[in-house]
Amino acid sequence: MKKIAVFGKPGSGKSTFSKILSASTGIALYQLDSIVYKSNGEFVDRETFDEKHKKILSSDNWILDGLGPISAFTERLKAADTLIYLNLPYPVSYWLVTKRLLKGLFVKPEGWPDESSVIKGTIASYKALKMSPKFWNNDFEHRLKTEYSDKSVHIIRSIKELDSFIEEAGSKC
Repeated sequence: MKKIAVFGKPGSGKSTFSKILSASTGIALYQLDSIVYKSNGEFVDRETFDEKHKKILSSDNWILDGLGPISAFTERLKAADTLIYLNLPYPVSYWLVTKRLLKGLFVKPEGWPDESSVIKGTIASYKALKMSPKFWNNDFEHRLKTEYSDKSVHIIRSIKELDSFIEEAGSKC
């Protein structure tokens, strides 16, 4: 595990999971939201994003969490040696988005752009969750297993599996 792509629908715990995985493995973490968005929550221009993204992908090791533009997501999946798909049940994801909102009223959420509105981000997450079945579905999972069979693919379906994965990854380092 040297180049790790962590992805899944909003509220699946990608940022928190990635931070813990980075700490337990010593691999540098790049949270995609900090590359996609300016500190005020606006999108960076595509050229700037592509430049930063390619620089990360060309480095020796990394953990990158998030989705971003589909073409960049595909590049990341190809460049990674380890793919971690956080596929928690929808009720859990909705709860985690809501929990992030409530906590975010007092403390900036993990990986959140500095001046970005937690309320606007939460609304965007709810909208994305509503649309998620069109992308994060059984077909995607099947493509992931078949198109990337040369990689270490992990599909995590529960909080318990998240915790176990981190514990196991930390013990291997």
